[in-house]
Amino acid sequence: MPLLSIETNQTVDDASIAHLLKTSSRMIAEQLGKPESFVMVRFNRNPDMLFAGDDAALVYMELKSIGLPEAGTGELSLLLCNLMEEEINVPRDRVYIEFANAPRKLWGWNGGTF
Repeated sequence: MPLLSIETNQTVDDASIAHLLKTSSRMIAEQLGKPESFVMVRFNRNPDMLFAGDDAALVYMELKSIGLPEAGTGELSLLLCNLMEEEINVPRDRVYIEFANAPRKLWGWNGGTF
């Protein structure tokens, strides 16, 4: 159910991307109390991005999940920003995250919805 999308203007080598995806998947599962077998993480490099009028290193993320706890988004933001800083050297103040709670009826899987 949870989907974490990571988009950056930075060039990241394949090994670092693989490590980031695995680390993110585990972290999201743990933080949301969801089985990792339902977590999806995707990474996209988009060199055509600016933040604050500047093309320095940046990340935009979206975290969508059924039952996303609003009270936990602050902690999730801190963890995800720290992860981007540690894994791909993007400063925390150059990271935006959009959180979305997906209604069960609007999240499909395996030919049905949740």
